[in-house]
Amino acid sequence: MLIDEFLPEYDFNETHDISIHAAAADIYRTAIDIDFGESFLIRWLMRLRGMSDGRITLRDMKRYQFEMLGETLNQEMVLGLVGRFWTIGGGLQKIDSESFKKFDTSGYAKAVWNFSLDETGDETNLTTETRIKCLDAGSRRSFGMYWTFVKPFSGLIRMEMLKLIKQKAEANVI
Repeated sequence: MLIDEFLPEYDFNETHDISIHAAAADIYRTAIDIDFGESFLIRWLMRLRGMSDGRITLRDMKRYQFEMLGETLNQEMVLGLVGRFWTIGGGLQKIDSESFKKFDTSGYAKAVWNFSLDETGDETNLTTETRIKCLDAGSRRSFGMYWTFVKPFSGLIRMEMLKLIKQKAEANVI
């Protein structure tokens, strides 16, 4: 999986999945094009995290310094972010796929977030996984405290995204 190329070892993670009655290609296209801002819950939780009310698509996440690190069409996409997420400003760093792999500065953490598809028969399993690697003991402690409070809301966003993708892909409305 592509996610393993970017963050094979990690300190924290979260995984959610859903079964969808649609082809992987249709689900992938839906996941890329869907406006997650259609969900009141996602819009509200993103606003709490300082993200705007505008259109919220996976491609639009670049506005918040998430970079598309890799993509295998109709199978997996990986977004990444580097920063001090536990601080007020977040200390976000400008990265691309190569600089993400090489980034190794103490006091920071690297995060990847993927969506992957596994098609079996008339169903496709859509999984999203978030992995975080802290680059020293201090950042691991700080992130751990931060994650205690953020993880439940992060999980709500991910689960709501999966439900919305399922709803749209099965209805074939995108």
